[in-house]
Amino acid sequence: MKIADTFTQGTQPISFEIFPPKGDLSLEAAHTMARELAALEPDFISVTYSAGGSGNSSATADVAHMIQAEFGVPVMAHLTCIGLTEAMLAERIADMKAKGIENVLALRGDRVAGSEAKDFLYAKDIIGSLSDEGFCVGAAAYPEGHIECEQLELSVEHLKQKQDAGAAFFVSQLFFDNRYFYRFLEACLGAGICAPITAGIMPFLGKAQIQRMVFMCGASLPSPIVKLLAKYEDDPESLRKAGIEYACAQLTDLQAHGVDGLHVYTMNQPDIACATVGALRGMRGAAFRKPCWR
Repeated sequence: MKIADTFTQGTQPISFEIFPPKGDLSLEAAHTMARELAALEPDFISVTYSAGGSGNSSATADVAHMIQAEFGVPVMAHLTCIGLTEAMLAERIADMKAKGIENVLALRGDRVAGSEAKDFLYAKDIIGSLSDEGFCVGAAAYPEGHIECEQLELSVEHLKQKQDAGAAFFVSQLFFDNRYFYRFLEACLGAGICAPITAGIMPFLGKAQIQRMVFMCGASLPSPIVKLLAKYEDDPESLRKAGIEYACAQLTDLQAHGVDGLHVYTMNQPDIACATVGALRGMRGAAFRKPCWR
């Protein structure tokens, strides 16, 4: 199933990401996790690809194929381009086709110390090739701008270039303040971006994790989170619970505002997916507020 089609059925797709820490997610571990996630009936599951094309790069298609074949859930395989040559891209395309993968999230990938980009500098450079090969191609969106890009307007311009190259939908980077996402959607509409943009939310589970995420992604840390970090500094269990509750509140607000879709970065923890789905499906049937960007 083409993921872009899930946005045209008058629904808000709910999706999860399997994120292999350090690229070492085994097929057996992924199978157990996928079974629990599939039971929640997501619209699709995405499978990440390690930075620079190392680590789990060869396993991404295997995990995606397993989820789709065994659990009947549409999948999206991530593909980073920063370490790819033209020949390697052709190999990846052939492998994904052989495994029945129809959806690909095209990414640049994190820069890896000591390595250089090869035949492709940016995600937009591989989107056209993937689209021409029949894949439904998604790409990343940055509600507060890419960390390497000082101007939000320029990040939006780059998003438009991805759409023009053939991206059929976008998945946003994590953010902790929904107001930034709504502002971003307005900017995208003004720039002529019409492909659906699904909002990516990651719960904060601990102080070290959120500090790492803020440093890596450049996401703003709103005062309510700072207060929660201070309140539960010596109570990791309560902080984790508060982080999941905060993410659920973000998601239900986004749902009520009628955003295109909702994507949960589960960090390989099915209880996070279960909590967020419970909150979202508890809101189903509530009237949407009029979207401010449509």
